[in-house]
Amino acid sequence: MAAYALQTLAQLPEAYQAFAPLIDILPIIPLLFLLLAFVWQASVGFR
Repeated sequence: MAAYALQTLAQLPEAYQAFAPLIDILPIIPLLFLLLAFVWQASVGFR
């Protein structure tokens, strides 16, 4: 019963199904900011 409820909650509403691939990628964005900070510090020599 709990697994069925979780699966039901995890599905997007019908109107938003077209955005499913985008929503799968969104959690990666904070990691990109972390990578950007590292590249920035590398470019200024880790001051």
